[in-house]
Amino acid sequence: MNFIDPARHTRRAFLRRSTQLAAAGTALPFALNLAALGEAAAFEANDYKALVCVFLYGGCDYANTVVPYDSTRYGQYSAIRGGNSDGTAGGIALARAALGNTLLQPRTALAGGMQYALHPSMTGLAGLFNAGRAAVQLNVGPLLVPLTRAQYATGDRRSYPLPPKLFSHNDQQSVWQSQGAEGSTVGWGGNLGDLALSSNATSLFTCISATGNAVFLSGDQALQYQISPGGAVPINAVKGANVYGSTAVRGLLSELVQTAGSHAMEAEYARVTQRSISAEGQISSALSSGSLSTAFPASNPLADQLKVVARLIAGRNALGTRRQVFFVSLGGFDLHDNLIANQPQLLDKVSSAMTAFYNATAELGVADKVTAFTASDFGRTLTSNGDGSDHGWGSHHFVVGGAVRGASFYGAPPPISVGNGSGSEDQWHVGQGRLLPSTAVDQYAATLARWFGVANTELAGVLPHIDNFGGSAYPIDLGFMG
Repeated sequence: MNFIDPARHTRRAFLRRSTQLAAAGTALPFALNLAALGEAAAFEANDYKALVCVFLYGGCDYANTVVPYDSTRYGQYSAIRGGNSDGTAGGIALARAALGNTLLQPRTALAGGMQYALHPSMTGLAGLFNAGRAAVQLNVGPLLVPLTRAQYATGDRRSYPLPPKLFSHNDQQSVWQSQGAEGSTVGWGGNLGDLALSSNATSLFTCISATGNAVFLSGDQALQYQISPGGAVPINAVKGANVYGSTAVRGLLSELVQTAGSHAMEAEYARVTQRSISAEGQISSALSSGSLSTAFPASNPLADQLKVVARLIAGRNALGTRRQVFFVSLGGFDLHDNLIANQPQLLDKVSSAMTAFYNATAELGVADKVTAFTASDFGRTLTSNGDGSDHGWGSHHFVVGGAVRGASFYGAPPPISVGNGSGSEDQWHVGQGRLLPSTAVDQYAATLARWFGVANTELAGVLPHIDNFGGSAYPIDLGFMG
């Protein structure tokens, strides 16, 4: 935890500090030259690769998503969640018999006969797992340093710092996406985009969100380009047939917003507007240039987002892109109440959308070039609050794609425990069955980043805490990517 770390004095840090100086008006000409330096120094890609972050807002309940299935662990799970001793559903526990169709069959059996099944509504993802096209990363979550329960319990936050504002929705969403609490301005997806800018003919299309603003895609240089499931978002005053019922008004407004004035701010406004109009045209052309026959489920907002991402990937040649980072999302996972009633349709949307997306990449011949992965604010408590579960920490997540070393679990299966005792079964819990992550988001992200093309020497610039991890207990590469 040194204040001066030579390993962090990378090109990225140099660019960031210089850009901050430029914002203060002290080094603008110098910073403009640095932008070209950043483009030239990034890795050069000769093939195509894309990462797609699927964010589940609200905190997905891990225990009913990846469910213990072997009789011993299922019995522990059921007892804690209010199930019945005969394996039937009760409280917020799922019935064991309902899990047979989503039983996961790993290439290598887990130790001690441990088994997992997915929620009964996740037949699509279970099928991808069993076909070797998906993997499960167990118990991953934000960490600043490796942490044991004993260290967590000391309260010594100087020696054993915690991620800021644990169990807070908005802050943990930001921590997952940017390693910092709410207010962070740069995310690790955007950091990846910074490195990839020079690989794309139009750098604006490096980081694309189909779900609105997200810090995940903001870089030092990379901008997040936002689209809707219907495609590019036009400027109505320019694109519309008329404004206020008048084509003349539309024409005047179109000219006004694109005419550069002598004032620096007027000129910049016109430049940004012109860029937006040009980008909208490029995106629309790319979407119309590629064909896609894969069926996506209806009435599924996540599927709508992933479909437009797939269409953009189909049009990648028209856009001149070789490296892209996408962001999509689905909300509604904050299930303090009605967990049993509401989680099935949410997880069905996730499973069916991600399955259709994988099938689309296979149709396009890029299944091994596109990797989708899930993330969420946090997992939830194993204990029930009556009709749901409360905010947690670690969780289980999915990685899907042709380059994934699938049909496998990564990380250590956590014991089934509420974590209120002192026995060995409680060492990965911090009370109420909240998982203390045994894998850091930085490790999860670094594994994806290395597949994307990031060199080991660049990882610290993408993930600020990655140098705190390493070795056999906290490997930088978790092994789930080919």
